[in-house]
Amino acid sequence: MKANQELHSHSPEETIAVGHQLTQYLEAGQMVILRGDLGAGKTTLIKGVAEGFAAAPQEDVTSPTFTLVHEYRGPAITIFHIDLYRIDTERELLTLGIDDLRAELGSILLVEWGEKFQQITAQSDGEISITRTGESDRRIIYRSRK
Repeated sequence: MKANQELHSHSPEETIAVGHQLTQYLEAGQMVILRGDLGAGKTTLIKGVAEGFAAAPQEDVTSPTFTLVHEYRGPAITIFHIDLYRIDTERELLTLGIDDLRAELGSILLVEWGEKFQQITAQSDGEISITRTGESDRRIIYRSRK
């Protein structure tokens, strides 16, 4: 994918479709940070990514706010959807075993609130930012770091 790719969505269904589109640029071994306010549509976008990789139907993808990590296994790609919103310290972060998840063959880590931790930002391969531009409208920007 280009260093900067800007896409637009006007509904949750379009955000899911953008997630499908992004699968052509994501590959095993990557860790990507998802930025956006609460309710911006990060999990909705991941519904499309998971479905695009045949890892999970969109209705099975939910926010890992309380469980912290959800795993979706597809035939070629395993998606680890990680939410660091409730993680406050480096010690808590270490208990998640993010390095182990990243080392798993065929995995892609999609990390919500990863920007809270410098080490996650430094190790990430890119980021997807979602900004509300209207009631249902979103600007979605993918930036590759590698």
